[in-house]
Amino acid sequence: MHWQVYFCANMPKPTNRIITLIKKDFLLEVRQQYTFYGILLYLASTIFIVYLSMGKPEATVWNSLFWIVQLFVCVNAVAKSFLQESRGRMLYFYSVAGAGDFILSKLIFNVALMLIMSLMSLLVFVVLLDNPITHFWAFAGTSILGGMGLSLVFTFLSAIAAKAQQQAALMAIMGFPIIIPQLLLLGKISNTAFSPVIQGGIWQMVALLVGLDVMIVVLSLILFPFLWKD
Repeated sequence: MHWQVYFCANMPKPTNRIITLIKKDFLLEVRQQYTFYGILLYLASTIFIVYLSMGKPEATVWNSLFWIVQLFVCVNAVAKSFLQESRGRMLYFYSVAGAGDFILSKLIFNVALMLIMSLMSLLVFVVLLDNPITHFWAFAGTSILGGMGLSLVFTFLSAIAAKAQQQAALMAIMGFPIIIPQLLLLGKISNTAFSPVIQGGIWQMVALLVGLDVMIVVLSLILFPFLWKD
């Protein structure tokens, strides 16, 4: 494959490793367009079904539905990042890149992918289910921050589950206790965007959410090298 030749040509430069790995993931995503369009179809059809069954829901229901859809979109878009890598391809990457470079490239690529999905979800929600948001840009920022957090968590879980035989079951078992607190925190933060007055303590919750994201990145950098050598 010509991307492997390009990959090898750029690997000797340490500063280009992460960028080259991201380009590799981007090229694979472009070639497998059915994956991207399948997620878009899932997103549009889910929201359309909600529209047909509920019409234009009230603000609290609107907010809850948004994060439920975001969760399933993230599972479909991000969780496959390591599960689709074959053992032979992982051995090849092991010979040309470091563990830190590889996991960082996955985290950055999946964050970018989930940012696109989050903005598209918000657009479709506003078009089909009306716009009950009082502070639109605050909610948009929360959706971007939430999309980043979800993508980081499921990328980390995907890296662990890829080494197990029961990959899907392990993702569900590990993901439930980790993602529920984050979703509850996102729900509380985003609820303030529907209120005429911004409630106190919002920045503390945002700082806590950012801290959780940083913790996931740090854990990924610490633990992934052990998985990488397996």
